[in-house]
Amino acid sequence: MDSPENRNYTTITEFILLGLTDDPILRIILFMIILCIYLVTISGNLSTIILIRVSSQLHHPMYIFLSHLAFLDIGYSSSVTPNMLVNFLVEKNTISYVGCGIQLGSAVFFGSTEGLLLAVMAYDRFVAICNPLLYANKMSTQVYVQLLIVAYIGGIFDAVSFNISFFSLFFCGPNEVNHFFCDFTPLIKLSCSDASIPAVVPSITAGSIVVVSVFIIAISYVYILITILKMRSTEGRQKAFSTCTSHLTAVTLFFGTITFIYVMPKSSYSTDQNKVVSVFYMVVIPMLNPLIYSLRNNEIKGALKRQLARKIFS
Repeated sequence: MDSPENRNYTTITEFILLGLTDDPILRIILFMIILCIYLVTISGNLSTIILIRVSSQLHHPMYIFLSHLAFLDIGYSSSVTPNMLVNFLVEKNTISYVGCGIQLGSAVFFGSTEGLLLAVMAYDRFVAICNPLLYANKMSTQVYVQLLIVAYIGGIFDAVSFNISFFSLFFCGPNEVNHFFCDFTPLIKLSCSDASIPAVVPSITAGSIVVVSVFIIAISYVYILITILKMRSTEGRQKAFSTCTSHLTAVTLFFGTITFIYVMPKSSYSTDQNKVVSVFYMVVIPMLNPLIYSLRNNEIKGALKRQLARKIFS
């Protein structure tokens, strides 16, 4: 039997992103809402990065990790949101074959790295609460830099596996992607070639990162909980809980939505539900993270007040 590449097919050079809706009024409403969310995302996360950089009292591993989380949130949202906004304003939103691969790879890179970074942050909280006297040694500059490198390498590895799988596929039509960005699942459905192996490899790499991240987070918080329950001081317990609340909230939002998308049986939800959840974890969560951490963290609020006071009275 001839392979798809040897048949008389035209190779697809661009894709059409169908977006969220065809309703013109709803498109304008969604454009305004998502534009506001994106602007808050950029300003909130950028402010977090700048505040941590200029405030010497925030030059600790916990806040350095937080600044990287803010950077990843900017990248994660920016990999899909600008194109989504364009989709609301044009009748037919096209993206080139190469551009689709770049968008897929960047979204996977920022998303996977963020998942691993959340695991690193859980380990940091574990060391701080369970081994406070050894924290300076166990979370030295060399250690936290190595942890960051591992997180970024994991994201690169996952993105490369998705891109290799995507560019190994053959597309001959139709070219309409039923999503607002180049997600891998709807692209697989458009492939004219055998997608069994290209579909499995990214699932293994992405699944491995999720499993490792969740395992590290779960083990870290089991030990944290045991340590907190052993504390005799109520004030110490409250301080330990408040330290972990923001991170736990971010973890629940991030991995909760990813679980809904990639773990639940495909028959249990529609494509439209998939799009809505994707908007939440790729557009809304990057906006919520700086709010979650800044509103719950007294050190960040204190540093912000000091910086504002310096600007006002200088």
